Amino acid sequence: MLKPIFSKLVCILVVFTLSGCATMQFRDLFSGYAQQMQPVKLQAINGQYEQALQQVPERDISDTNYVLALLEKGRLKHLAGDYKVSKHYFSQASGYIDEQKLKAKLQLSKGVQNIGAVLSNDNAITYVVPDYEQSMMHSYQALNYLYLGDHEAALVEIRKANLVQRAALENNFDVIDNAIASLQDEVELDWQSISTTYPEMEDVIGEAKNGFQNAYTFYMSAVLYEASGELNDAYIDYKKALEIYPDNQYLRNDVLKLATKLGMSDDLSKFEKRFGKYKKNNQKNMGQVVVIYDQGLVEERDEMLLRLPVYTSNDDMRFYSVSLPVYHKSDQYLPNAQLSINDKVLSFEQIVKVEALAAQTLKSQLPSLITRQVIRLIAKEKMRKKMSKEGGDVGNILANLYNLTSERADTRSWLTLPQSSKILRSDLSPGYHNLSLKVGSLNKEINLDVKANRITLVNIIATGNHIDYKTINL
Repeated sequence: MLKPIFSKLVCILVVFTLSGCATMQFRDLFSGYAQQMQPVKLQAINGQYEQALQQVPERDISDTNYVLALLEKGRLKHLAGDYKVSKHYFSQASGYIDEQKLKAKLQLSKGVQNIGAVLSNDNAITYVVPDYEQSMMHSYQALNYLYLGDHEAALVEIRKANLVQRAALENNFDVIDNAIASLQDEVELDWQSISTTYPEMEDVIGEAKNGFQNAYTFYMSAVLYEASGELNDAYIDYKKALEIYPDNQYLRNDVLKLATKLGMSDDLSKFEKRFGKYKKNNQKNMGQVVVIYDQGLVEERDEMLLRLPVYTSNDDMRFYSVSLPVYHKSDQYLPNAQLSINDKVLSFEQIVKVEALAAQTLKSQLPSLITRQVIRLIAKEKMRKKMSKEGGDVGNILANLYNLTSERADTRSWLTLPQSSKILRSDLSPGYHNLSLKVGSLNKEINLDVKANRITLVNIIATGNHIDYKTINL
């Protein structure tokens, strides 16, 4: 009796793990992505980037988490200063994302993957890189090209990052995918009950209006455009960044400066009413230092159980426990940072909170996530009844055991991104300068070679008690 029951259960597992264009590793069925990435984050937070890289699980191109592995490896290689290999990983990820978008348009293989998701969990669906992660990928790829001496390629990547944000804004990507939406007729969900039970995540989201408008990318592009003399494009992107962070003093000054240079009299009048008069530096041949400060590592998605009343097509109300991803307010300690330049102490100001973009993205995905979870529970219940009917108590126990252990929330996200990034900008005379960075109780000396009438870009990375930096003259 046991053998046919066990064989049937194994067959079900084989269907969703081996079918279709994307496969799911067995460990992903019972262990969440965030949990698997803990050793990687532990090494990375201590600045041991190459060791962290060795801990990233290997994925082949058919794996549902293949692109995530590429992103993690690309970021870790970037942090380790191996920009050539980082560029390779990000190029692979970018190509894969483009193929994924084409498949989504053609609706290829999605049905098979959704069957796998219904029988297991959302980890059986190929990871779709959200817009904020795509824009960050192109931003880091732009830095890779800069450090490798290819400024033109860096500008191309920045334009790609901006295209991602523009497309997201136009497409209003908060839509339940068609294959799952077509199954919604089977259940009726009490969305009011869901909204009062599921955490709002407002303490994580803060003032982020959506999950794809990324001021970090706008600022990076504006700086690169300004350095290459494309002042109109720079002005547009500084304004976009300012819309997201209107209290950022450096953004205000950048917008006022370029509005003055470009003779944007109407804009200038409007901005000066809001921010005050532009204070021009009358010293000639000054250089400018732009500092981007990346701090910490982004929080992972947590997992929570939500008990929901669900009405089936027979008007039968039952309570089901669904496992959903959620972001909680970070308990990560991020000390304040200050930079001393010629005995003048300057403070950093926020340009992006990655965890806020991540939480806002998750919030927009909730309708489709919850719908899939409920459909999955009903499908598993049908499987349990069938197993119980054919195998009695043993079949019932096996099916219940499988249902219980395979019910996992989708905790996947790019986990080697910084938790937040801040900026700082100052004029400096040409020549060598020694800047002093203070992060909590830690101190770091930063050596700069400032060129007249040029921008010197400094990227500082602070994780745990480890601080690195890279400088380049644009």
